[in-house]
Amino acid sequence: MAEYKSRTGETHVVVFNKKNGKFNVGRFDDPTSTSKVYTVKESGNTGTALFFALIPEAMTDREFEENYKLLGKCKNDGFTDMDEAEKAAFILCDNIYRRISSAGSVGSAGIHLTFPSTGNLQNLTTLNLQKGAYSPKSVLYGTFRILTAASSAAPLSVIDKKDFVNHFALSERTFTPKEELMIPRIEDWYIIPPEIEAVCRHALLTTSGVQPMRNFMMRGPAGTGKTEGAKAIAAGLGLPYLYYTCSANTEIYDFLGQMLPDTDGKTPAAKEYPSLMDIQMDPASAYCKLTGEYDETVTEDMVYEKLLEVMDRDAKALAAENSSGQHFRYVETPLITAIRKGYLIEIQEPTVIANPGVLVGLNALLDRCASITLTTGEVVRRHLDTVVVITTNNNYAGCRDMNQSVISRMNLIIDMEEPDVDTLTERTMKVTGCTDRTAVSEMAAAVQEINEHCRETMINDGSCGVRELISWVQSYMVTGSILDAARFTVLSSVSSDPDNRADIYSTCLEQKFAA
Repeated sequence: MAEYKSRTGETHVVVFNKKNGKFNVGRFDDPTSTSKVYTVKESGNTGTALFFALIPEAMTDREFEENYKLLGKCKNDGFTDMDEAEKAAFILCDNIYRRISSAGSVGSAGIHLTFPSTGNLQNLTTLNLQKGAYSPKSVLYGTFRILTAASSAAPLSVIDKKDFVNHFALSERTFTPKEELMIPRIEDWYIIPPEIEAVCRHALLTTSGVQPMRNFMMRGPAGTGKTEGAKAIAAGLGLPYLYYTCSANTEIYDFLGQMLPDTDGKTPAAKEYPSLMDIQMDPASAYCKLTGEYDETVTEDMVYEKLLEVMDRDAKALAAENSSGQHFRYVETPLITAIRKGYLIEIQEPTVIANPGVLVGLNALLDRCASITLTTGEVVRRHLDTVVVITTNNNYAGCRDMNQSVISRMNLIIDMEEPDVDTLTERTMKVTGCTDRTAVSEMAAAVQEINEHCRETMINDGSCGVRELISWVQSYMVTGSILDAARFTVLSSVSSDPDNRADIYSTCLEQKFAA
C-alpha cells in the first residue's frame, strides 16, 4: 500500500496485490472525499504512486536492495559523490524495468503485473474502505491519511431484515394471492449487502422525479450473490420477482414472445426471421428475406424497422386465420409480464448472447419512452414500478462485452466482490447447519486460495465459489474428512484436467488439511 501526494494536491492511494499483479487505485481530494478514477497515460496520471507501492516487492532482489540502500546513503550524506548516486539510480531503473517487462529475468524475483491496455486501473471502492479491507498493519515511512481514516471508521451494521422487507415500496399496490407468492422471501442465512439496500434506496427516493431509477446492473464472478441480490431487491421493494436466462442463441423475439399455432396438440415451428447478426452482417440479404426484394442501399435501422413491421403483419395474419377455425396462442415471456404488470425482472447472463447487439433491441423499454411493440402488434408500455436488474459474470469463458448503449441506460452498476472469509463462513454455516466454525473458516480460506491459484496459473475451465464451498462442507459433514470431501466437490468443479486438479490438491489442500 502507498499514499502519494501528487503535484495537483490530490492524494493517490495504491493497493498492490502481488499474487495476481493487480492494482487498486484511487485519487482523493481529502480523507472524506469519494475516490476518482486513476488513469495511467500521457495525458493522465504518471504512475509514480504505483512505483512506490512496488518498492517492497522490488526490495526482494539483492541487486535492487543494495543500490536502493546506497542511494539512500548518498542522500543522507548530501550527495557528495554524484557519480555514485547516478550509477545506483540507473541500476535501480534498469533492474525494476527488466523484472517487470520479463518476469523472472533478474534472478528469480520477477514482478508480475496485470495491467489493462486502457490504463484505467480498478478503483478503490468506498465500501471496502469502510470495511477496512485496506487497513495497513505497519508503516515503513510517512503517515497514512486516507487508509488510516478509513480503517478507523465504525464497522458496518448488519441490516435487519424486518426493517428491509417491503420497506422501500415504490407505490401503494394490492397484489393477488398468486402475486404475493412471487415476492421473494429472504432466507435466514442471507446477509443483506449494503449495495442491495443502496439499490432499493435509489429506486424509492427517485420515484418523484421525471425519470426514476429503475434499471440496475450487477456484475461479478459466479457465487458473489448476484441472483440472491436481485431477489433481495424485489423483497425490499415489495415486488413480485421473475427472471429470464439468456443463451448464446437468444434473439430479440425470444424476449418479446411469439404467436404459435396449435394443431391437434402439436405446435409447428414459428416462422424464422433474420437474426440481428444477419442484419448487421448483410442488411441487403436480411431485407430480401423479409420482403423478397434485394436492395443494397438499405441500412441496419431500415431492416430492423422492417423486421418489426413484418412480425406485426404476420401476427395479424395469424389472428385472421384464427377465425377460420385454426387456433393460435401468444406465448408471453417473463420480461413482457414484468414490464406489463410492474414486477422486478432479472435478466441473467446477457453477455453469453452470441450477438451482443440483441439486447440493444430492448433499449426502447429502458429509455424514457418505455414501450415496445410485440409480435401481436400490441404496444406494451412499461409500468412505472417495473424494475430491470441485469446480472452477469465477468472474465469468464463465453462472456462477451456488453453493448455500450445498454450500459449507458443503467442507472446504477454494482460490481459484486467476492465475500471475505468471515462472510463466507457465516453464510455457509447457516446454509449447511454445520457448527464447526474452525473447519468451515479454514475451508472458506482454502476456496479463496484456490481461486487465487487458478488466476495465477490461468486455470479457467471450472468454477470454485460459494456453491462449491457449500457442497464441500455438506460432504464433510457426511464423511468427516475435509480432504475426502474435497475430491468430489471443489476439486472436481475447479477443473476437468487431472493435472490441474493434482496441482491444486498438492498446493492448496494437502498440506493444509493433512491429518
